[in-house]
Amino acid sequence: MNLNNFFNPSSIAIVGASSDKNKVGYAVMANLSLGVASRKLFPISIDESEILGHKAYKSIKEISENIDLAVIAVRADIVPNIMRDCAEKKIGNVIIISAGFKEMNEAGAKLEEEVAKIARENNIALLGPNCLGIIDTHTNFNASFAPSTPPKGHTAFISQSGALGTAILDKAISTNIGFSKFIS
Repeated sequence: MNLNNFFNPSSIAIVGASSDKNKVGYAVMANLSLGVASRKLFPISIDESEILGHKAYKSIKEISENIDLAVIAVRADIVPNIMRDCAEKKIGNVIIISAGFKEMNEAGAKLEEEVAKIARENNIALLGPNCLGIIDTHTNFNASFAPSTPPKGHTAFISQSGALGTAILDKAISTNIGFSKFIS
């Protein structure tokens, strides 16, 4: 497990990537595409063969290269299977943007417990589920679905609440307040 891979990964799988501008998977993919050109992006989509100029894969297991970080933005009920694929692929860092877990109901809570168990058993550092993601302005990295990136600053902001984090991020951008890192 390398926590640096949350902030400056060399290779990223985006599970649920999409060309549909109305989907979270599009926003995450678009934000990552604006980052450092040397980062390898691997969109995962069962419906598309290419997303924003990157070859799309049907599964993480199809990718022959090592993956530093997986960002998951799909239905909650399929997240445990994707986590198992991440474990099999030896991906040590995962961000789950997907909602529909304990914040929804008892069935969602059970899904979240299953995801946490898979992470623990396979030494996967996990952020989420139901989060906005991560932004690191100093490494030009935005693995979130936020519509904008704040300017560079010297203060990191961490929030358990995606709603509060979004409000702070919006205010920071509108008032030109910079962050070094933004973590939801």
